[in-house]
Amino acid sequence: MPAHPSFARTRSSDAGFSLIELMVVIFIIGLLATVVLINVLPSQDKAMVVKARSDLATLAQALEMYRLDQGSYPDQAQGLGALKVAPANLPMPQGYRPGGYVKALPTDPWGHAYQYQVPGPDGHAYDLFSLGADGRPGGVDLKADIHDDGG
Repeated sequence: MPAHPSFARTRSSDAGFSLIELMVVIFIIGLLATVVLINVLPSQDKAMVVKARSDLATLAQALEMYRLDQGSYPDQAQGLGALKVAPANLPMPQGYRPGGYVKALPTDPWGHAYQYQVPGPDGHAYDLFSLGADGRPGGVDLKADIHDDGG
């Protein structure tokens, strides 16, 4: 009795992918992934700088509200923490806003604390800045410090 056609299949070269075909597909996927990464990674770096500038602007606004309520910016010892919790030696404690001026002190996009220096350089009242991607003073490109334009 002849075998049923569905059971009598023989293995042919059309049944599956060859190693060369699989390698070509993997190579193409690798090329596409490389192109995407080359185009996406610089955008992420730029976005981190934009976020740092936005955070600095928010902190600068909070510092300005603090100055309006207290008559001066927080001193170096009080630091940015004075925006979250009222310092013990406030000149006008009744003027400190309930809940502070920020809900939480943000860190820069690279995980470092924002820096606050009183007085600031060039005659400014303060300097508010991020140390950039490397977390050290100075640097160039992404490692450069990012300063608030105000102050």
